[in-house]
Amino acid sequence: MPATQFTLDDLTCEWQERLDSFPADVRERVAQTAERHRTDLASHFYGVMLAHKEAAQFLSHEQVKTRLSRSMENWITNLYNSSEAADIQSVIAHQTRIGEVHARVSIPVHLVLRGARLLKQRLITYLREELPERQAAEAAVFAATLIDLAMEIMSHAYTTSHDRRSRAEESYRLFAVTQNMASEKERQRAALLDWENQLMFDVAMNTAAQHLPRLSASEFGLWFRHKGAHGFEGAPETELILESMTRIDEMLLPLFANRQSEANPTHTMQLLRDLREQAKSISYHLDLLFEQNNELESGRDVLTRLLNRKYLSVVLNKQITYARSTGGSFAVLALDLDHFKQINDSHGHEAGDLVLQQVAALMLNRSRAGDYLFRMGGEEFLMIMVDVNDHSAAKAADNIRRAIAAETFRLPQDVTMHLTVSLGLAVYNGHPDYQQLLRRADDALYEAKNHGRNRVVIAPE
Repeated sequence: MPATQFTLDDLTCEWQERLDSFPADVRERVAQTAERHRTDLASHFYGVMLAHKEAAQFLSHEQVKTRLSRSMENWITNLYNSSEAADIQSVIAHQTRIGEVHARVSIPVHLVLRGARLLKQRLITYLREELPERQAAEAAVFAATLIDLAMEIMSHAYTTSHDRRSRAEESYRLFAVTQNMASEKERQRAALLDWENQLMFDVAMNTAAQHLPRLSASEFGLWFRHKGAHGFEGAPETELILESMTRIDEMLLPLFANRQSEANPTHTMQLLRDLREQAKSISYHLDLLFEQNNELESGRDVLTRLLNRKYLSVVLNKQITYARSTGGSFAVLALDLDHFKQINDSHGHEAGDLVLQQVAALMLNRSRAGDYLFRMGGEEFLMIMVDVNDHSAAKAADNIRRAIAAETFRLPQDVTMHLTVSLGLAVYNGHPDYQQLLRRADDALYEAKNHGRNRVVIAPE
């Protein structure tokens, strides 16, 4: 009976049946061998996985040294030392969590199965070296049986989580562009034109080539790379726009370093014409993309019009993938209004809603086109800041804090008030699981709340 049809009680019963089908002394010998060699088993496992080109993309020597080896040792020991129902259920729950984490960080399931095969081979080798031939054969079957059962449970959790994420990915792909296609289309056309006008002005002022504005770093470029390209994923126009952006930034703009406008104006004019043609191509393909898509609303908070939690995991996974492929970075900023309950208690929930709307509007005004803003519930907000480093993220976070503290919030009956916010900032540190990044931001926010409020606390790496 496949694991996909099992409840926890079913799995516990099957696990117990597998245990009971082997003599107690065989189970004990396997548990002792696994315990005795657990450090070597973990070292062998990660040594081979780090040498594997694809697997090494998900691991680092530092992670293995500081965290993963000990976790693997504990996993090996617990797998063979659990015989009571409560212990077995704990082991099963742990396999489920591992499968969910693997799906969350997009570790291919074939790499997980490869790891299981490596462990089985190494453990069976020790059993054959240390036990009589007949007993070693039975012990090897038992050792492999429990690893296979653990992998079955892990794979089920992986598939369930991955399918759920895939549905969210597809839903977000359609939603990602914005809530209002018509207004977003005009906003991005205007942003593209702003970049073009700034470039023309800088060229006229004879600005050095290395200081000319890059399209990928402009408001339009940030929006398209982090939102538009995903929202329009799969459309040929998307690739054409990305190719034009690359051609502008990496081929055409550097050529201005060789210009001498007074001595050779024809060269400069030809470069400007080439840039203009690329910008026109981008604008044309952008129009086609917007014409092919419809407005979707399901992922937006009704009160503030910010994104809700529905697409948070998708956005964070996309940013991690992007950061890993480009070597860039991003940050998560958790924000909580200070003493918000007092506003509701003193002025009513209508006043509280107005404050939340004004905070959302202020954050939108302080964000860039590629950034993401979420209302997490109640008075909690979350911002994902793209293409930032430690310094720029901290500066942006403190600018938001200062702006909110300086704002005059307007409530019903002409009442005005000032408020402050506490913020926790976590910059992406290379960890593949976005939950770790969220926990770091939450911990930093908690620290800000407990050390006086109205401050930004930066999470340590």
